Amino acid sequence: MKLKFYGTRGSIPTCDAGFQLFGGNTTCLQLRFPDTKRIAIIDAGTGIRNLGKDLLAIGHKQEHLIIIFTHFHWDHIQGLPFFGPAYTPGQKITILTIGKHQTIHSLREVFETQMQAEYFPVQLDHMGADFDFLAIDQASEHFTGINGIQTKVSALRQNHPGGAYGLRIERHGKVLVICTDVEHEETIDPHLVELARGADLLVHDAQYTADELATHRGWGHSSYDQAMQFAELAGVKRLVLTHHDPEHDDEFLLRMEKLCQARFPNCLLAREGMELTVE
Repeated sequence: MKLKFYGTRGSIPTCDAGFQLFGGNTTCLQLRFPDTKRIAIIDAGTGIRNLGKDLLAIGHKQEHLIIIFTHFHWDHIQGLPFFGPAYTPGQKITILTIGKHQTIHSLREVFETQMQAEYFPVQLDHMGADFDFLAIDQASEHFTGINGIQTKVSALRQNHPGGAYGLRIERHGKVLVICTDVEHEETIDPHLVELARGADLLVHDAQYTADELATHRGWGHSSYDQAMQFAELAGVKRLVLTHHDPEHDDEFLLRMEKLCQARFPNCLLAREGMELTVE
């Protein structure tokens, strides 16, 4: 599996000059399966615009695209109206959410609302693609059998206003875990630790410093220290920190990356365009 970051920013996109190294687009990740030449997409923040442009530029053909959503806050859905392949007639796109105790009753309504005429000139039904909306408790059955290789997907609800889900994706004996938009409160969530147990690569929310977290309790995000503690408890091999605060410029993030690597050497802060192999 190969993971590419198309959006690493949290809350709201930013385009100031000092924010170009780590990127200003909001959350979007591409998961590529080289043995099948297929991709899956995780979240549709503003980064999905560039992802779509890349797919069209290389002539990527995939009859059925899947966009998995961790949750539906603005910064994770606002890029969908600018996703080029969604304007291709006949392109099949499944909007998918995974995990028990879902509180969203109509996925279609989420996207119809953000694209209604008062907010956007093109409505969902006029984009061109054929959309399917699917909410399931257990995901493994949905992905098993790609090129005859089992892909096991697990999800767990985590602490975040409105709800969000951490994802564990296992394929070829390798494990990728994505826990963006999570607040651990006073202690690290032990159930999430088990979800991430032994992961080859963990992508984790780290929006705040410890001091910032103290004044942002209830906002649904973690500190750098909490993310590293989580990785240590779960025994993961590599850690990537993401969902950068819109106030944290490149200079600040470079400084934080060095501090984090002093504690957890196999650690990086996510950058737009960065591609990692899960190995």
